[in-house]
Amino acid sequence: MEVARLLVVLAVLALTLCMILPSIRADSEAHSPAPAPTSDGTTIDQGIAYALMLVALALTYLIH
Repeated sequence: MEVARLLVVLAVLALTLCMILPSIRADSEAHSPAPAPTSDGTTIDQGIAYALMLVALALTYLIH
């Protein structure tokens, strides 16, 4: 019974710390600007390549 009470206390303490610590840290980062988004086109090319590979896989499956 005492072990169960200890586990409950530790769980409540852990949840409390998980909720409090990010809010403390977020205040110090609120003043920093967000990084500029960058897109050099490689992500789009990779997405097209994956789509073409899926089409080729589907065609290979349908042909055989």
